[in-house]
Amino acid sequence: MIFIVGFPGETDQDFADTLDLVRQVGYGQAYSFKYSARPGTPAAEKDGIEPAVASERLQELQALLYEQQYAAQVAMVGREVKVLFEKKGRREGQLIGKSEYLHAVHAVAPDHMLGEVVRVRIMKDMTNSLTGEVLG
Repeated sequence: MIFIVGFPGETDQDFADTLDLVRQVGYGQAYSFKYSARPGTPAAEKDGIEPAVASERLQELQALLYEQQYAAQVAMVGREVKVLFEKKGRREGQLIGKSEYLHAVHAVAPDHMLGEVVRVRIMKDMTNSLTGEVLG
Protein backbone atom coordinates (compact mmCIF):
# COMPACT_ATOMS: atom_id res chain seq x y z
CA MET A 1 0.00 0.00 0.00
CA ILE A 2 1.18 3.52 -0.72
CA PHE A 3 0.02 6.61 1.16
CA ILE A 4 0.61 10.20 0.06
CA VAL A 5 0.06 13.03 2.53
CA GLY A 6 0.07 16.77 2.06
CA PHE A 7 -1.66 16.81 -1.31
CA PRO A 8 -3.47 19.99 -2.46
CA GLY A 9 -6.80 20.28 -0.72
CA GLU A 10 -6.02 17.71 1.98
CA THR A 11 -7.89 18.75 5.12
CA ASP A 12 -7.22 17.91 8.74
CA GLN A 13 -10.22 15.56 8.53
CA ASP A 14 -8.80 13.85 5.43
CA PHE A 15 -5.57 13.17 7.28
CA ALA A 16 -7.43 11.99 10.40
CA ASP A 17 -9.44 9.62 8.18
CA THR A 18 -6.20 8.26 6.72
CA LEU A 19 -4.84 7.57 10.21
CA ASP A 20 -8.14 5.90 11.19
CA LEU A 21 -7.96 3.66 8.13
CA VAL A 22 -4.36 2.69 8.88
CA ARG A 23 -5.32 1.85 12.48
CA GLN A 24 -8.28 -0.26 11.33
CA VAL A 25 -6.34 -2.22 8.73
CA GLY A 26 -3.10 -2.75 10.66
CA TYR A 27 -0.58 -2.75 7.84
CA GLY A 28 2.41 -5.04 8.13
CA GLN A 29 4.15 -3.12 5.38
CA ALA A 30 3.28 0.13 3.61
CA TYR A 31 5.04 3.02 1.94
CA SER A 32 4.32 6.68 2.61
CA PHE A 33 5.43 9.88 0.95
CA LYS A 34 4.87 13.59 1.09
CA TYR A 35 3.09 14.97 -1.97
CA SER A 36 5.30 16.71 -4.52
CA ALA A 37 3.84 18.62 -7.44
CA ARG A 38 4.39 17.28 -10.94
CA PRO A 39 4.46 19.99 -13.63
CA GLY A 40 1.59 19.80 -16.08
CA THR A 41 -0.78 17.96 -13.76
CA PRO A 42 -4.02 19.53 -12.51
CA ALA A 43 -2.86 19.23 -8.88
CA ALA A 44 0.32 21.19 -9.60
CA GLU A 45 -1.78 24.26 -10.31
CA LYS A 46 -3.60 24.11 -6.97
CA ASP A 47 -2.45 25.61 -3.70
CA GLY A 48 -0.82 22.97 -1.54
CA ILE A 49 -0.75 22.79 2.22
CA GLU A 50 2.12 24.25 4.20
CA PRO A 51 5.31 22.17 3.78
CA ALA A 52 5.79 22.03 7.56
CA VAL A 53 2.28 20.61 8.01
CA ALA A 54 2.88 18.04 5.29
CA SER A 55 6.16 17.01 6.96
CA GLU A 56 4.46 16.65 10.36
CA ARG A 57 1.72 14.53 8.84
CA LEU A 58 4.24 12.29 7.11
CA GLN A 59 6.17 11.79 10.36
CA GLU A 60 3.00 10.93 12.25
CA LEU A 61 1.84 8.47 9.59
CA GLN A 62 5.25 6.84 9.31
CA ALA A 63 5.46 6.41 13.09
CA LEU A 64 2.10 4.61 13.08
CA LEU A 65 3.08 2.44 10.12
CA TYR A 66 6.40 1.58 11.79
CA GLU A 67 4.57 0.48 14.97
CA GLN A 68 2.35 -1.77 12.91
CA GLN A 69 5.23 -3.17 10.88
CA TYR A 70 7.17 -3.95 14.04
CA ALA A 71 4.17 -5.67 15.65
CA ALA A 72 3.61 -7.72 12.49
CA GLN A 73 7.26 -8.76 12.37
CA VAL A 74 7.30 -9.80 16.03
CA ALA A 75 4.14 -11.86 15.43
CA MET A 76 5.85 -13.66 12.54
CA VAL A 77 8.60 -15.16 14.70
CA GLY A 78 8.12 -18.93 14.75
CA ARG A 79 5.80 -18.93 11.73
CA GLU A 80 6.42 -20.66 8.44
CA VAL A 81 6.16 -18.37 5.39
CA LYS A 82 6.91 -18.52 1.70
CA VAL A 83 9.86 -16.38 0.61
CA LEU A 84 10.91 -15.44 -2.90
CA PHE A 85 14.69 -15.15 -2.76
CA GLU A 86 15.73 -12.17 -4.90
CA LYS A 87 19.43 -11.53 -4.27
CA LYS A 88 22.53 -12.50 -2.35
CA GLY A 89 22.93 -11.07 1.15
CA ARG A 90 25.88 -9.28 2.70
CA ARG A 91 27.09 -12.40 4.46
CA GLU A 92 28.56 -15.47 2.82
CA GLY A 93 25.86 -18.00 1.93
CA GLN A 94 23.01 -15.60 2.74
CA LEU A 95 20.08 -14.85 0.43
CA ILE A 96 17.51 -12.07 0.80
CA GLY A 97 13.94 -12.12 -0.39
CA LYS A 98 10.39 -11.05 0.32
CA SER A 99 7.82 -12.99 2.27
CA GLU A 100 4.29 -13.40 1.01
CA TYR A 101 3.51 -10.44 3.30
CA LEU A 102 6.24 -8.31 1.66
CA HIS A 103 8.62 -8.38 4.63
CA ALA A 104 12.32 -8.58 3.84
CA VAL A 105 13.67 -11.96 4.95
CA HIS A 106 17.27 -13.14 4.99
CA ALA A 107 18.42 -16.71 5.48
CA VAL A 108 21.38 -18.96 4.85
CA ALA A 109 20.55 -20.70 1.57
CA PRO A 110 22.34 -22.00 -1.52
CA ASP A 111 22.57 -19.71 -4.56
CA HIS A 112 20.45 -22.08 -6.66
CA MET A 113 17.42 -20.92 -4.62
CA LEU A 114 17.65 -17.43 -6.13
CA GLY A 115 14.41 -16.77 -7.99
CA GLU A 116 12.61 -19.57 -6.17
CA VAL A 117 9.80 -19.48 -3.62
CA VAL A 118 11.00 -21.37 -0.55
CA ARG A 119 9.39 -22.29 2.78
CA VAL A 120 11.17 -20.49 5.61
CA ARG A 121 10.62 -20.49 9.37
CA ILE A 122 11.03 -17.01 10.83
CA MET A 123 13.51 -17.14 13.68
CA LYS A 124 14.09 -13.51 14.62
CA ASP A 125 12.74 -10.04 13.94
CA MET A 126 15.16 -7.26 13.13
CA THR A 127 14.60 -3.51 12.69
CA ASN A 128 13.51 -3.69 9.05
CA SER A 129 13.72 -7.37 8.23
CA LEU A 130 13.31 -10.91 9.48
CA THR A 131 15.84 -13.70 9.85
CA GLY A 132 14.69 -17.11 8.74
CA GLU A 133 15.74 -20.72 8.41
CA VAL A 134 15.07 -22.61 5.17
CA LEU A 135 12.85 -25.64 5.72
CA GLY A 136 13.68 -28.90 3.96
